Amino acid sequence: MKTDILAFGAHPDDVELGCGGTIAKMISEGKTCVIVDLTRGELGTRGTDETRKVEAGDSARILGVSARENLKMKDGFLVNSEEYQIEIVKMIRKYRPEIVLANAIDDRHPDHAKGAKLVSDACFLSGLRKIETVL
Repeated sequence: MKTDILAFGAHPDDVELGCGGTIAKMISEGKTCVIVDLTRGELGTRGTDETRKVEAGDSARILGVSARENLKMKDGFLVNSEEYQIEIVKMIRKYRPEIVLANAIDDRHPDHAKGAKLVSDACFLSGLRKIETVL
């Protein structure tokens, strides 16, 4: 499935807080968008991961995104590993975006910064044909 925008967030709600306005505007102009959450946000102190899942689904419907996925990486312990990079490469190859959005690499929250670096590295790796992925 080809999409115009593929937006990654370390936790459910990060995409909405960081670039929700941009996504809403682009969708209103006819662009398509997919959101990928890296973790379930299970270490968050405001609500449960189940509540976050419901809220993420509601938010996706309100924004009008084409799809939303969660990679279920370990909240609080994101690492720039081959395993995690390959999971993100799979998403990039699956959705073939024109634009990739993520948290800032220098974000003060460790998961945001590590997640952004993971996404940045995976964008490069997704173009290497010798890295095989099964979608």
